[in-house]
Amino acid sequence: MKSMKKVLGLVTLVLLGSSMLFAQFSFDDKTLMTIGDEKVSVGEFLKVYNKNNTQTAYENSSVEEYLDLFINFKLKVKQAEELKMDTSKAFNRELGSYREQLAKPYFVDEAVNEALLEEAYNRMLKDLRASHILIIVDEDAPAEDTLKAYNKITEIRKEIINGLDFAEAAVAYSDDPSAKDRKEIPGKQSFMPGNKGDIGYFTVFNMVYPFETAAYNTPLDSISSPVRTKYGYHLLKVNDIQNAMGVVQVAHIFVALRPDASAADSVRKAEKINNIAQKIKEGMKFEDAVRKYSEDRGSIANNGKLSKFTCNRVVPEFVEVINKLNIDEISDPVKTRYGFHIVKLISRDTPGTFEKEAPHLKERIAKDQRARKSEEAVISKIKTENGFKVYEQAKDEVYQMIDTSVFDATFVADSLKMMTSTVLKIGKEKYTQYDFAEYVKKNQSRQEKGNLKAYLDKQFRGFVDETCLAYEDKNLENNYPEFRDLMQEYHDGILLFNLTDKEVWSKAVTDTVGLEKFFNGRSDQYMWNERVDATVYEIRDRTLTDKVKEIIMKYDSDGDIALALEQDSIKKLVNIKPGYYEKGDNKYVDQTGWKVGLSDQINSDVENLVVFVKVRKTLDPEPKKLDEARGLATADYQTYLEKEWIIELREKYPVTVNEKVLQKLLAKQLNN
Repeated sequence: MKSMKKVLGLVTLVLLGSSMLFAQFSFDDKTLMTIGDEKVSVGEFLKVYNKNNTQTAYENSSVEEYLDLFINFKLKVKQAEELKMDTSKAFNRELGSYREQLAKPYFVDEAVNEALLEEAYNRMLKDLRASHILIIVDEDAPAEDTLKAYNKITEIRKEIINGLDFAEAAVAYSDDPSAKDRKEIPGKQSFMPGNKGDIGYFTVFNMVYPFETAAYNTPLDSISSPVRTKYGYHLLKVNDIQNAMGVVQVAHIFVALRPDASAADSVRKAEKINNIAQKIKEGMKFEDAVRKYSEDRGSIANNGKLSKFTCNRVVPEFVEVINKLNIDEISDPVKTRYGFHIVKLISRDTPGTFEKEAPHLKERIAKDQRARKSEEAVISKIKTENGFKVYEQAKDEVYQMIDTSVFDATFVADSLKMMTSTVLKIGKEKYTQYDFAEYVKKNQSRQEKGNLKAYLDKQFRGFVDETCLAYEDKNLENNYPEFRDLMQEYHDGILLFNLTDKEVWSKAVTDTVGLEKFFNGRSDQYMWNERVDATVYEIRDRTLTDKVKEIIMKYDSDGDIALALEQDSIKKLVNIKPGYYEKGDNKYVDQTGWKVGLSDQINSDVENLVVFVKVRKTLDPEPKKLDEARGLATADYQTYLEKEWIIELREKYPVTVNEKVLQKLLAKQLNN
């Protein structure tokens, strides 16, 4: 990726985008030039020129200058192709990586994505509290099992509509074990009361998408229709809707109470938390009360602070009390399944504007189940535009030949090589029964044995989706000219970068003999201006000015001066900067007028800094050594190498411009 950025910066004629300048001409197919044996049309040149020129004014010279750049570019790419640089594995791997990135927008339905983004933002503004009843049925279950589960959840809904309490129904019917009380097993598990279907508060992205959608579409205190998720069928009841709590941090004082506590224990614990609350009201600091009374050992050392959380990470009683608090406000005692709490709100970060939240939401959507909606829309479009068809008889035939070994991940497709009937068709492409068998083999995994037909139906849906997307990907260049042109630009740009690096950039660095020869032949171009040999002494503490000045005047050598400063334990407060300075290199040196000797004291007007400059002598202009001018000399050598290379390429691939066509092109533009 870094190398491509260099291409983007260097070869603007390939990769910089802009608005169209030229109109399309009827003679686009006319040959504008030939480069070696390759003909370049007016249209090819205009396509590149238009993309890289934004000026509204037009001059013949600008086009002719650009034409020269274009020719040089084409020469380099032609040379790279002749060297077969576009056949290397590294080249194709890099180009393939760019193609994968460039192709992504063609597999996204923007209208669906925008709707999902708006939906997600609106949902994140609210927290819901809901209860549910679950009837488990595997997503790959046979039709009869699915129907049985659906009928059961429908009957439960009728009972609730007719008066059965939802919580009672959850305890009686739900397959979610958390709905029922967990019995005590001595030595193994403690008693835990069931939630009676109440799953607390949640917001967008906290639940699987179908469940979330059903919850946000169900009115308060209403019962949803049966909802299918990968877990089975659900009924939902929305118990509360709150403005989003957001991300909060609280501190708490905790008094534990076992779920199976006796009435006496409950009274005693309630009395304790109420007494603590009263002490706080009478003036005791919350933090002192935490250290003295809280039974949450994990938070005591941090003044009762808990890690930041969202509404789905805490019991619902916490959400309800937090929504009533202001920052630094302390709650009355609140009871949860764990015991009693006194809560202090430390911070709260609620959702921001749509513009602020959109980037983060886009990332979440891309990783969420709901992103499938965009892909489904794209696949549907691909099917419609390309005459997609499934051959049911051929599909049934191959189904009959695949056995339950798929559940053990031991199915072998080779035995079905002779099954060549078309099972599906898209565009002009046909896919056989054996192609599907190979897909099943590739995607099988060890799992519990289930209904084979339901399993194969799921595999076939995946086969269809993968086939449609692969077909579209294969035909992107044919279906979208702008994509084809962009891929050609990246193809040429990578070749240009790689070959230019070999012939110019890296060569200028590694060819030390050539660089030295180039430099020696042009040494008068790399000159030092008049300079001064001087040392700048920066004193960071003005109270040391006299002492440091005395040392500077006593010794000629900066080494001796540094040693004396070290002996006085003040070296760290004095910066010594010796060197050869040109005009403008150092403002303090310039202030001396380059007068030989020790300067007067120079005081900074913005910091506690005093400066002395010792000027030893002035130096006349003189040539630089190669090491002193290596950066500039290397850049000049690269320019030289490129010019020589272009001369060689023009000799190898003669360039002929059709002046008649060029003049007609210029004339037409002038008349626009």
